[in-house]
Amino acid sequence: MLRRYGRVATLLALLVVQVPLIAVSLVMLVLSVALGMVFLFPPQVRMVRGVAELNRRLMRRWTGLAIEAPYLPKPPPPVPQADGFYRYDRTLYKTPRIPAWNDRWKWLITDPATWRDDFWLVLDPLMKVTLAPVFLLLPAQGLRLYALWSDLLLGATANSRLANQVTHLKRTRNLATDSQAAEMRRIERDLHDGTQARLVAIGMTLGAVEQLVDQDPAAAKALLAKAREASSETLTELRRVIRGIHPPVLAERGLGDAVRALAMDSPMQVSVEVDLPHRPDAPVEAAAYFAVSELLSNAARHGDARTAVVDISSREADLRITVTDDGMGGADPAKGSGLAGIERRLAAFDGVLALNSPPGGPTTVTMHLPKVLSQHWATDLPKLPRNKMILVGLLWATAWCPTFPQGFVAAIFKLIDFDEKTWFLALHLPEPWQWPTIIAMITLGLTMHIMAIRIPAVHNRERWMMEATPTKPWCP
Repeated sequence: MLRRYGRVATLLALLVVQVPLIAVSLVMLVLSVALGMVFLFPPQVRMVRGVAELNRRLMRRWTGLAIEAPYLPKPPPPVPQADGFYRYDRTLYKTPRIPAWNDRWKWLITDPATWRDDFWLVLDPLMKVTLAPVFLLLPAQGLRLYALWSDLLLGATANSRLANQVTHLKRTRNLATDSQAAEMRRIERDLHDGTQARLVAIGMTLGAVEQLVDQDPAAAKALLAKAREASSETLTELRRVIRGIHPPVLAERGLGDAVRALAMDSPMQVSVEVDLPHRPDAPVEAAAYFAVSELLSNAARHGDARTAVVDISSREADLRITVTDDGMGGADPAKGSGLAGIERRLAAFDGVLALNSPPGGPTTVTMHLPKVLSQHWATDLPKLPRNKMILVGLLWATAWCPTFPQGFVAAIFKLIDFDEKTWFLALHLPEPWQWPTIIAMITLGLTMHIMAIRIPAVHNRERWMMEATPTKPWCP
């Protein structure tokens, strides 16, 4: 209780800073918008956003309510043209300074969250004073109400979430395109430097055999033997390139057996633990396979590791892979160890990579790919308990009665002044109670319908989203 009162006291004490900040912020806003002193606008926005972010952190820490930031994504840095100039609208600039400033100004002034923050800053002291009695009598409930108020004005909107998602998808698409281009260049380099050179050498050898077959048959036979050996090496090289594109064992046996094959070919002693009831999709398998291959290669080549453990598991529709080795540690994605390439590969599936590699080891890399497993995994999701299923059945079986016969139909009889009362409860009551009873019946029936849909939806949202339809808004 004392801690809650301390939080309330801290929240109210912030008014000492907040009230002068409102005055300064309004002055800067008027000067920048009304008098053309636009250079004051970005500092004013940063100042207000700093206070808003402090409020979000306090509410998350005190009440557990996570208030998502609503700001639109920052504009990308200006890109020079082929002639080295930077274009903004119809004007060219030698340096990116002015285009970057213009983009930032436009981003700040067109973001609705900028003005919502200002509106919240002005009304927040009034809201704190209004909730002061609740803070004193029921501090926990008062903080919760204040957190809901903060979420109303400072929380993310559908437009901001959509804009950030579009930006994330663009960045992911660019990363996937760059990764694909790098992979194509690697395959082209392998074919050019290896297979193509061997095929050219075989052709030259066969040409020499053609000249020597009549004059020196023994030399021709020796060259043919070399050509046969070279063709075998070329076939091995082609198989290696094919395995680098998509290993046959991955396509035929799945991710688990493909990683076990990697473990057998590794110079380290690698143990593999796989817990996947079903196979992921082919692109997911390929990304996970090459990520594990790169990690094992790094551990053996750069980390001096002797043993490694690969754990592949699932949690509902999420795929989780952990690779641990006993190497020297000190891995850093910024040093070109291949970890950045793995991150780019996983980014195509919204995957993340977590690295723990202290100097001296061991190194643990965890890869998490959310929602990448097939939808038939939904059959393994927990179903609605029996008591809730019975309750939902009763709601669907009885909700129609107050909604329609005792609600809408009685209202129609009341509007057209029909004399027949039959079994309509509201029409048998005194005149002042008839309309309140009809409205109460309709409200009761609609509430029962909503509860019948909400109970399975809240129990398992993912299963409900996959199985519910407009004609069947419940889970079997």
